[in-house]
Amino acid sequence: VQLVESGGGLAQTGGSLRLSCTASGLYIMGWFRQAPGKERDFVAAVTKSGAMTAYADSVRGRFTISRDYKNTVYLQMNSLKPEDTAVYYCAADVRHLGIERLKSDYDYWGQGTQVTVSS
Repeated sequence: VQLVESGGGLAQTGGSLRLSCTASGLYIMGWFRQAPGKERDFVAAVTKSGAMTAYADSVRGRFTISRDYKNTVYLQMNSLKPEDTAVYYCAADVRHLGIERLKSDYDYWGQGTQVTVSS
């Protein structure tokens, strides 16, 4: 399983960014983020069909996860806040049937992409 991330960068508070992650197959996909000195936390996930999604409370209503038929998963991030600053990782879950929120439930990880939100 290969995951290739793109997107990220610098945005101002209230701005938007979009992350992309292309997988080598069809899997349940999640996004996690890790700020300096903190744990890697769940952000959002989407099922194989794209019909079901899940979000962390901190991003619900601001971030949207989606996927296309070419195994690319997107994370549209709107109304960005400085506390959204982190390295964002996409991940693939090949073992479960439904969305999981623990990083230990995900088997493969992208290389990570930096998102920085200035105040």
